[in-house]
Amino acid sequence: MSVMLSQPPLADPVSQERQEPDLKVVASFEPKIVGLVCNWCSYAGADLAGTSRIQYPPNIRLVRVMCTGSVDPLYILRPLMDGADGVLVGG
Repeated sequence: MSVMLSQPPLADPVSQERQEPDLKVVASFEPKIVGLVCNWCSYAGADLAGTSRIQYPPNIRLVRVMCTGSVDPLYILRPLMDGADGVLVGG
């Protein structure tokens, strides 16, 4: 006796209407980004940008760590759990 398992039909991509994003919403979205930057590499560039009075967007926050190679994964997850949209790890 063989048992046939039914599978749901595959969606036909041609027949489905294409969902276009609302460009006003996309243009106004400013993600909150937390950057974990290495004290010996990336932070030097960020510090130079600050002393050169180069401005970066206010929705980006940099956190200096001694070495990004030793960053605990929880340091990456915590900003995301607290509402950040992304985490940049720069080494």
